[in-house]
Order: sequence, then structure tokens, then C-alpha cells
Amino acid sequence: MEVCSMSGRLQPANPIFCRNSIYVVRRRPPTTSYFPSCRLRAGTTSRQENEKSESWEPANRMFVLGMGFVGSFLAQGLKNQEWGVSGSCTSLVKKKKLEEEMGFDVYLFNANEPELEVLSILNHHTHLIVSIPPLVGTGDLMLQHEEHLKSMLMEGNLKWLCYLSSTSVYGNCGGMWVDEDYPVYPANEKAKARLAAEEGWLKLGHDLGISTQIFRLGGIYGPGRSAVDTVIKQEPLSELQRMRASRQYTSRVHVADICQALRASICNPSSGRIYNVVDDDPAPRAEVLLYAWDLVNRKWSGHTKQSVSPCMPESFPTESISRGEKRVSNARMKKELGVRLLHPSYKSGLRSIIDHMDNPFL
Repeated sequence: MEVCSMSGRLQPANPIFCRNSIYVVRRRPPTTSYFPSCRLRAGTTSRQENEKSESWEPANRMFVLGMGFVGSFLAQGLKNQEWGVSGSCTSLVKKKKLEEEMGFDVYLFNANEPELEVLSILNHHTHLIVSIPPLVGTGDLMLQHEEHLKSMLMEGNLKWLCYLSSTSVYGNCGGMWVDEDYPVYPANEKAKARLAAEEGWLKLGHDLGISTQIFRLGGIYGPGRSAVDTVIKQEPLSELQRMRASRQYTSRVHVADICQALRASICNPSSGRIYNVVDDDPAPRAEVLLYAWDLVNRKWSGHTKQSVSPCMPESFPTESISRGEKRVSNARMKKELGVRLLHPSYKSGLRSIIDHMDNPFL
């Protein structure tokens, strides 16, 4: 069992990409990271640390089932902390990018027809993140093979599991503040599938006797995926974007804060706990888009095609502007996991993104 120290404020990472095998000893990276260090009370001693050889395997090995935006960002930080990191994807193009450009060990994986070889790889990992969304009418693809998955993992090394879900499971709460104890009323089939997947993964973790938690994420944004990028593209908002932008409240979270919450959860394992992972500012998306528009025009004045922002409220469907949503509380995440948000508001997050961008109009 890990005993972890959560001292000091979490700081941004400076990822080092390593293309070598995840089981090869690497030089110790800079200590600055999104991920606080964990001290192992059992399993690794100082003497053993000094006697590492080329065949040394890391004590902690993470498998990211569905290495998308969050998974790849997390993997970069964990590798800096001498973790073994592997993951899965469904595309050869994505696999090539993750392996050749980012240095990860990645496996092609089709959850509809899972290969025994890929499932057996999970046995060699101590931690598992599930980031594959369920399908409407089908449900969670992995949980369709629950009994087989359970039998594969029962004799393995897995001790921690986290399923990445969504705050959509709460449904429309009329603008009220909601926490993890608030009744869930998913309003559509996709959200209902999310809730069913939560229950399935919690049950699987319980049956395996491992630490299992659910992260209900708000709208995810970060470098390359934000309102700033939407403005820079200078394309008309889609109907779905316009509907989302018209909401009175939208909870969101920067990808860096998701990752530090995950690392904090690893250091403070729980049994069947659910956490809302959102920032402190459930602001309307229209407000966020206007702020992003202002940031872009201040930094790269004269490069945008329109002199007036296309994100003005009058461009949204008037019948849905007053529709109540929900304001999601992150109090449990802060209290139990000790997370101090790097970006408590979209303003901080968007400024950080644009401050690290090269001129996209060149």
C-alpha cells in the first residue's frame, strides 16, 4: 500500500518525452510537476534504489484505456515521475503519433472484439484509467466483457482504478449547486449510459478488491482545445456549440487540474468514492468565448477576419438562453484530495494557454 505525502503547492510540469522502453532506467527528471511525489513505505528501499539496473521495472505502472486528450497529457507527467506508462487507442494513425512523437507504448484495442493479449497486458500494471465513453444503445464496451475482464485482472497487480465520467449525469438542476450526494437525473441517453458505466466500474472494482473512484469531469479544455482555439479558427459556431454557449451555467476544468486530481487520488486511494472535478467558476460559455475573443484580439490585433465577435449572445438560440443548468461543487475534491486548482477560473486557464502559443496567423 502506498503512503503518500501531499506537501506543498502543485506546480506545472515540464514534460520530458522519452522514446525508450518504459522499463528502462531514465535519469531523474526535474522535480517540478503536476504530480506530487509519493513515498513508498513498502516494496522499494533506498538500497534497492541505488542498485537499480537496466532491467529495473518501475514500481508504478499506469495503463490508460483510451489515450485521448486527458490520457496523453497525464501520461507525459507520469513518465517524468519515473512511472511506466502504456495505453490503448483504436487508430493506427493515433498509435503512430503517440509512439513516435510522444514516446509511449501504445496498443491497438477494439473493445468490441478485445484481444486476450491486450487484456493480459493489464495484469502487469498497478493502475488503470478508463477513458472510453459508453455508446448509446450499447453501453460501456469494456463492461460487456465484465466477467472475462474480472478473471483476467483477479490475479494481476492492479490496485487502483479510476473511471472518467461526466457531470452530465446530474441532468438539469435549475441552476442549483450540486455535489456528489445530489440525486442524479441524467436527461438524455448518453448521460444515462455514463451513469450505468459508473455503476459497472464501481462494482468491478469492488469485486476485485481494489481502490476504485469515479471522476465526474466538467467540460475539458487545455492547450489546443479551448475557446481560444475556437476563436482562432474563425469558423461559425456549429448548432451544438451555439446550444452549449447559450447555457446559463457550464462547469469546466483545465486538463492540468484533471491530472493533478488524478495524481492526488493515487496518493489518497479511496473505496468507491465519487469526485466532481471542475473549477470554481461555472460561467456561461458565451462569456468564455467573449473573453477568449478579447485575448486573441489583444495579442494578435488585426489578424481576425471579423471586427465584431461572432460569439455575441444575440447569435445564440433565444429560447434556451434562460434554461437553468447546474453549478457543480468541487468541495469534496479539495477537502479529501487536497487539490489546489492551478486554474480556478477559465480566465486563468485561457491566459495560460494564449501566453504559451506561437502566432497562429503566421
